[in-house]
Amino acid sequence: MTNKNLFKWIFHHKKSNCTIISDKEPGIETARTSIKSNLILLEDYIKQHPRFLFSLEPVPTDEEPEVACLMAGASKKADVGPMAAVAGVLADLAVREMVNAGCKVAVVENGGEVAAISNQPIDIALVAGDEPLSREMGFRLNEFPLGVATSSGRFSHAFSFGDADAVTIFADNAGVADAAATAVANLITGDNIQNVIRQGIDRA
Repeated sequence: MTNKNLFKWIFHHKKSNCTIISDKEPGIETARTSIKSNLILLEDYIKQHPRFLFSLEPVPTDEEPEVACLMAGASKKADVGPMAAVAGVLADLAVREMVNAGCKVAVVENGGEVAAISNQPIDIALVAGDEPLSREMGFRLNEFPLGVATSSGRFSHAFSFGDADAVTIFADNAGVADAAATAVANLITGDNIQNVIRQGIDRA
């Protein structure tokens, strides 16, 4: 961030590893509460709909909870399984709650997926394991709301069919960016590097 008069908190909960940034200290707890409560709702939903957890294709749902509906919508746009959007959607919902609580700066990074609404520029770094450009380049975000997601076939615990060091996608929200990054990263495999990169760009 360019402004140092902000509150920052690193938060770990189950499989969510988050960095939360806000101009208001209560906004940190608002985001933490949102992530925890939406994870509980999602876990309960998956118990009743196990296909939602394992499918590699979109799984339509018009039911509650909202977290599952948003994941299903994002996965449909990218033609991947709904869990490909989980980190981004959790970040989106947390940022929305922060804004509703009066925050002017609301940034949630969840395992590489960033949801952001801000009244000032935000700088984010690109991380791709130990590759030469990792943490040596990044992006300045000036227009909001915005979602940014990075998927990797080499440096992530998330499932991927591809071999990409990093595929970074920008979208209106982090859920769609998350699902799209997975879809594009899945295509980056094989020896014809220029061809597969072109396929990935076309898919994006």
